[in-house]
Amino acid sequence: MDAQTCIKKLGYVGVLNFATVDEHGAPQVRNISAIHYEEDALYFFTARGKEFCKQLLNDGRVQILGYTRYKESIRLSGRAVPVPDSEQGKWIRTIFEEQPYLENVYPGDTKKIGIIFCIRGFSIEYFNLGVNPIFRETYEVGDGKEERKGYEITETCIGCGKCLKVCPQKAVEKREPAPYRIMQEHCLHCGNCYENCPKKAIQCRL
Repeated sequence: MDAQTCIKKLGYVGVLNFATVDEHGAPQVRNISAIHYEEDALYFFTARGKEFCKQLLNDGRVQILGYTRYKESIRLSGRAVPVPDSEQGKWIRTIFEEQPYLENVYPGDTKKIGIIFCIRGFSIEYFNLGVNPIFRETYEVGDGKEERKGYEITETCIGCGKCLKVCPQKAVEKREPAPYRIMQEHCLHCGNCYENCPKKAIQCRL
């Protein structure tokens, strides 16, 4: 798996959840399908009068989530910016050609109410629940930054094995001498090890 494959999978899903925050800091989610995919960028169309557009212009941060039929969750985090005015027409034509249904939504010149945003420099979290053990990985595209998440076992671990026993995915690796190690690619981030460690030797990175 890699970032480009994840982007292709998002394209197969088609309709994606886009999350932003409003002026009060409240979460806002909507479905978007007017998207064009490049190896290192996503272009998408919305109308200038929509609250979605206003939130993007005000802040720009956005998370995009797609879920495949194979139990794969793909989450893209980045910042959306309007493409230059000189390129708006090009990308509107591209997206409308790839998504013919849009002509029913914005026929003729009404599509001029639209604006194209682009996301470059983002991170992708891939999470596959359809395999055992589960598999997760994070990828960076451009200047996107990976955020460390999950749990890790510190040097205060005494090697009692409690974390290994309670992990639903057996994502804890026994090591001698301690500390044990959490295999991040198989970790659910459920916190069962954290809650059951008798020495509080596990710390959360969420």
